[in-house]
Amino acid sequence: MAPSPISIGVITAVSVALYSVYVLANRIRDTSDSKGKTLTPKQSKKNGIIGAIGNTPLIRINSLSDATGCEIYGKAEFLNPGGSVKDRVAMKIIEEALECGQLSRGGLVTEGSAGSTAISLATVAPAYGCRCHVVIPDDAAIEKSQILEALRATVERVRPVSITHKDHYVNIARRRASEANNLAQQHKNGKNGKDAMHTNGYSSENKKQNEDFTGEYKGGYFADQFENLANYRAHFEGTGPEIWAQTGGKLHAFIAAAGTGGTVAGVSKYLKEKDPGINCYLVDPPGSGLYNKVTRGVMYTREEAEGKRLKNPFDTVTEGIGINRLTENFKLAQLDGAFRGTDIEAVEMSRFLLKNDGLFIGSSSAMNCVGAVRVAKLLGPGHTIVTILCDSGMRHLSKFCNPEYLAQHGLTPSAKALEFLD
Repeated sequence: MAPSPISIGVITAVSVALYSVYVLANRIRDTSDSKGKTLTPKQSKKNGIIGAIGNTPLIRINSLSDATGCEIYGKAEFLNPGGSVKDRVAMKIIEEALECGQLSRGGLVTEGSAGSTAISLATVAPAYGCRCHVVIPDDAAIEKSQILEALRATVERVRPVSITHKDHYVNIARRRASEANNLAQQHKNGKNGKDAMHTNGYSSENKKQNEDFTGEYKGGYFADQFENLANYRAHFEGTGPEIWAQTGGKLHAFIAAAGTGGTVAGVSKYLKEKDPGINCYLVDPPGSGLYNKVTRGVMYTREEAEGKRLKNPFDTVTEGIGINRLTENFKLAQLDGAFRGTDIEAVEMSRFLLKNDGLFIGSSSAMNCVGAVRVAKLLGPGHTIVTILCDSGMRHLSKFCNPEYLAQHGLTPSAKALEFLD
């Protein structure tokens, strides 16, 4: 029997709270050994929840290392206070926006997100005195919306459409920031909130949204995680240096999937600057065109070039990764190659790691581990490989971790070991 929305909401909310307590309690520490956490001077000066972001452990994934003869490590980003790698991006985006004056304390941060970045923004924004308005596709796991609402963010769930459509969730989020700025300007010019809302076509049905936009009339800021290079900088200045320090500079390869492209760009560029001999790879889920871009220089397959492109290619259970356009962040990636990954491989990998390592990971983390094994088989035994454990399975209960949902999509796992990758 599938879990009810209420039980899912309770479980995920409690899980997020427990993660936050765990991380905050364990970040009061000195610099540790090279495979642990490396506290930088800049981060050591930060207080509160902001100071708990980053410096996540680099853990050896024992089952995959033993099976391949390589040392395979996962950067445990699910131990960030907001539960994912996107905490780094949320913090960097807000800090840079405040520093340059594009965002004011009390202002509204808007974003279009499949979930993790939205949750990170909702977690981090209050620490900077800001509010959060999120637009999310309605096919994302329901627990993500429930977590966002528990974090007191305003949530708009909209139908998935092409990025070229005016009502794509990213484009709506951009409009929301513009609307908040218009309202702030009208208030400054002497109009009251009621008049301003009427001017912009608001109705009483959008009462909660209206309250967000008016508030203290501090305006809005569109986070724009796909194109905002603060995303890349968060990983070039944080994640990349941490991986380098935690491995003592002794690694041979890095691999991760891409959504916005910030992680693969920031980490690959930093590692390549430190040692050009480090191989950096992409692993790409079903429906995404990035594999083709890296391996063939174009975003489509030969079949798609002949007019057989699917109208909705993102028929995949992995969330937050895969895309069919080049973002400003991804353009900065320095990659040596790419691998394809499938939904069933990600599902099987997640169950394998839970059984053998006690790692309860989400869909993008599982895909990254699929990629890590691919790299290990390519390079052979004796190499050190690092990937990203983006988030845990706690926010994937209704889809990726739901047996009934997987059965409906023909994705019931059955492997005994890693034979699904042969």
